[in-house]
Amino acid sequence: MSALGTYSPRPGAAPLPRMIAAQAALETKMLLRNGEQLLLTVVIPALLLVLFGTVDIVDTGAGEAVDFLTPGILALAVMSTAFTGQAIATGFERRYGVLKRLGTSPLPRWALMTAKTVSVLVTEVLQVILLTVIAFALGWDPQGNPLAVLLLLVLGTAAFSGLGLLMAGTLKAEATLAAANLVFLLLLVGGGVIVPLDRFPSGAQDVLGLLPISALSDGLRDVLQHGAAMPWGDLGILAVWAVAGLAAAGRFFRWE
Repeated sequence: MSALGTYSPRPGAAPLPRMIAAQAALETKMLLRNGEQLLLTVVIPALLLVLFGTVDIVDTGAGEAVDFLTPGILALAVMSTAFTGQAIATGFERRYGVLKRLGTSPLPRWALMTAKTVSVLVTEVLQVILLTVIAFALGWDPQGNPLAVLLLLVLGTAAFSGLGLLMAGTLKAEATLAAANLVFLLLLVGGGVIVPLDRFPSGAQDVLGLLPISALSDGLRDVLQHGAAMPWGDLGILAVWAVAGLAAAGRFFRWE
């Protein structure tokens, strides 16, 4: 207490950017300390890249297998963090009342979701670095425009984040756990990550091509493998999913 009888430092909420940064750092630490989430977001994509990049299991067409697989595994890493991991973690935070308590803190609810998004982006940066190192070790030869890759990853993150928050905010935690893992497995097989979409029947290809994981993996593959300048079609699909998912999550998310 100062000589004038006022408290020093002056009590009150910290500046909003500092609160968001502190919450984002906490969310990132919690995610990286969670063994199950770390397995899902980091270990599984890395193992799949090594396994399918070194063993001739799936026919990936002409060229080196790693050139086909790496864009798909990068897309899978984005989905595992922004959708599956975030949906499960947020669903159980909602169940145990963590979100309700945080919602009464000086940190606004939209700022809490912003902090979660920042945490997802930080984790994805670490994933991309790890997977890129592994891919280069396997002989990967990327092409294309880095800006296009960045736009695809950002829009893919927004799309999957919106869908993950929508699931976590509307379903029970146990249902979210089961549904998120089931969707992860289904899209791993049918989203063009490891198995090319042209291996599916023509009718199924049209439907699967509209999924966010397919748009992200195909867009990254067009740029990194084939040197495309800007995959506008895939970017458009991801933008639609991002707007729809985030809008629905904002509308139907329940904090309790």
